[in-house]
Amino acid sequence: MARKMQIHKRPAEAGDLKFRREKMNNMFLAMYVKLQNLMTREEGQDLVEYALLVCLIALAAIVATKGVASAITNTFNNISSSLA
Repeated sequence: MARKMQIHKRPAEAGDLKFRREKMNNMFLAMYVKLQNLMTREEGQDLVEYALLVCLIALAAIVATKGVASAITNTFNNISSSLA
C-alpha cells in the first residue's frame, strides 16, 4: 500500500509536461489573437469621429456667437447714442 501512494506522488511524466506546455501555448495564442482583434477593429472609430465633429461645430458656434453678440451690442449702443 505504501508503494501505491508513492506512485501517485511522483512528478508528472514527460508526456504530461508536453500536454501542459501545448495547452499553455494554445491559451497564450488565443489571448494574442483576441488582443489583435481588439486592436484592429474599427467599429467605435465612427462614433468618436462624429463626437469630435459635433464638438468642433459647437465650439465654432460659441466663438461665432460671441463675435455677433459684440457687433449687435455696438450697433444698439450707436443707435441709442444717436437717439439721445
